[in-house]
Amino acid sequence: MKAFLKLVEIQTKLASQLPLLLGTGYVLYAYETFSIRNFVFMFLSLLTFDMATTAINNYMDFKKSIKTTGYGYEEHNAIVRFSMKESAVRGIIALLLLSAVVFGILLFLNTSIIVLLLGVFSFAIGVVYSFGPVPISRTPFGEIFSGGVMGFVIPFLAVYIHLVDSDLIRLFMEKGQLIFSFDILFVIQIALLTVTPILCIANIMLANNICDMEEDIVNRRYTLPLYIGKAKALKLFKWLYILAYGSILILLIMRVLPLVSVLALVTILPVWKNIQRFMQEQQKKATFALSVKNLMLLTGSLAITLFLGVVINLII
Repeated sequence: MKAFLKLVEIQTKLASQLPLLLGTGYVLYAYETFSIRNFVFMFLSLLTFDMATTAINNYMDFKKSIKTTGYGYEEHNAIVRFSMKESAVRGIIALLLLSAVVFGILLFLNTSIIVLLLGVFSFAIGVVYSFGPVPISRTPFGEIFSGGVMGFVIPFLAVYIHLVDSDLIRLFMEKGQLIFSFDILFVIQIALLTVTPILCIANIMLANNICDMEEDIVNRRYTLPLYIGKAKALKLFKWLYILAYGSILILLIMRVLPLVSVLALVTILPVWKNIQRFMQEQQKKATFALSVKNLMLLTGSLAITLFLGVVINLII
C-alpha cells in the first residue's frame, strides 16, 4: 500500500480535488442545486485518472532517466524506492485507467455530450502529458496544460454536471445543423472563478520544474525554467499568485462570490511567507511542498467560503 500511494503520489491529489470542491461549492451557492450521483461519478473518475497520470509520469521518468542517483530518482520515484516490478506498475496503471473510463462513461450517460467531449479531451491531454515520444511534462508547456485542464475544465464540469437540464450551455442537432449555444455571463463567471486554481496548479508544476532544473538538464527534460532561466521563473512564480488574488477581488466586486469570501484574502499572509521561503531555497525535498500548501490555502479557502455562503443563505 505504501508503494502504491507513493507511486500515485496521493498527497498531490488535492490539486484535482480542490477544483472539484470549488465548482461544487459555487453551483450550490449560485444555483442551489446538486446531483449526488453525478458528483460521485465525477469524483471517482477524476481521482482514478489523476492517480493514473501520476503513475504514468513516474513510470516514464523511471524508464527515461539518465541520472540514476539523487532524491528525484532514488527517494521520490516509488518504483525505485520500493523495488516495484514493472509489470505490476503497468497493471496498476491499466486498472486505474479502466476505472476512470468506466466512471467517466457513467457520468456521460447521466449528463450530456458536452461532458463526454470535455472528458475525452481531458483524458487525451492527461495521457500525452506523461506518455509518448515527447510528453508535455518534458516541454515548456507543462504549466499551461496542467493549469488549464485541471484548473478550468474540472471546476467547469463540477458546475455543469448539476445544470445539464438548463439552457446555460447546449449542443444539439436541429434540421441537419449542429448548434452550440451558451450563456455569456455564465461562461465569464466560471472563467473568472477558475483563474485561482489555474494559476495555483500551474505554479505547482513550475515549482516542481524549478527544483528539478539540474536533473532535467541531464535527463533531457526541457521545461519552462530551462528556457527562461531560474530568475525569471521565480518572478513568474510570485506574479501568478498576485494575479490569483486580483481575480478574487474582481469576483467579490462583481458579487459572483458571497461576501464571506473576503476571508480568502487573509490567506495572503501565509501564502506570501511561503513565496518568500521558496524564493530563498528551491529544493524538492524542503520547499516544493510550499506550492501545494499555497493551492490549499487559496483554492481551499475559496471553496470553504462558498460552502459558508450556502449555509448563511440557508439560515437567512
